Amino acid sequence: MIKLGLRKRIRIGFITYGVFGYLFLYAPVILMATFSFNQSKTGNLPFTGFTLHWYRDLFQDYLVIDAFKNSLSVATSVAFLSTAIGTAAAFPLVRSQFKIKETLRIVFILPMMLPSLLIGVGLLIFFSSALGISLSLWTVMIGHVILTTPFVILVVTARLLDFDHTLEWAAADLGASPMQIFRLVTLPIILPGVIAGALFAFTLSLDEFVITLFTIGPESTLPMYIFSQVKFGVTPKVNALLTLLMLGAISILFAMYFFLPSKGSKK
Repeated sequence: MIKLGLRKRIRIGFITYGVFGYLFLYAPVILMATFSFNQSKTGNLPFTGFTLHWYRDLFQDYLVIDAFKNSLSVATSVAFLSTAIGTAAAFPLVRSQFKIKETLRIVFILPMMLPSLLIGVGLLIFFSSALGISLSLWTVMIGHVILTTPFVILVVTARLLDFDHTLEWAAADLGASPMQIFRLVTLPIILPGVIAGALFAFTLSLDEFVITLFTIGPESTLPMYIFSQVKFGVTPKVNALLTLLMLGAISILFAMYFFLPSKGSKK
């Protein structure tokens, strides 16, 4: 009875801790979304009335539109490049055996373990001092590819580890060429993992700030625009922009959940 009572108290304690933890995590997000509909220009309490003015204002602000276009073009390019590089790197890491395999695995995964500040400063020195090239969206793209490729490698590697090789052997026995095996057998099976990695890279690139801060030129992206605005105080317009970004991130999260390969899945 004593042990049962202790277990019950521990269970209640964990549940209470979880509830307050998630409440502390999501309460600021809920308040941010709520204040995006506030008529007051301050974006703070009290809530003076409901309005969609700040959302309409966003779509009429050319600075926001330009920043969004830049972020979207960078994130799309980064998703494509990171997915191509990460998928190509995942195959030898899973299917090949060579002496420096584990060393290469560490090298490929290391960027996701390094602080973004370190990567950003290193790229700034590399581009400006070593190469002497001007900072632009291209340098931002390179920095984001370095950051996001390890995540793609991990996702695609997980899919390849769960791959049934007998399907490829059967296709080879039927006379399929290596390219046909990859295009008709391998790629369709690992495609959910590839798409999940691409969505992961897109999301990380879209809201990356630190590396962008050190590698961007005169252009602006959404994180840079938001940073420039909050220096003077958080307004309902900024809250509205962040709310839209949050909804976009949630949509991508659901898409990743749909495409991410589950354990033991053979689709």
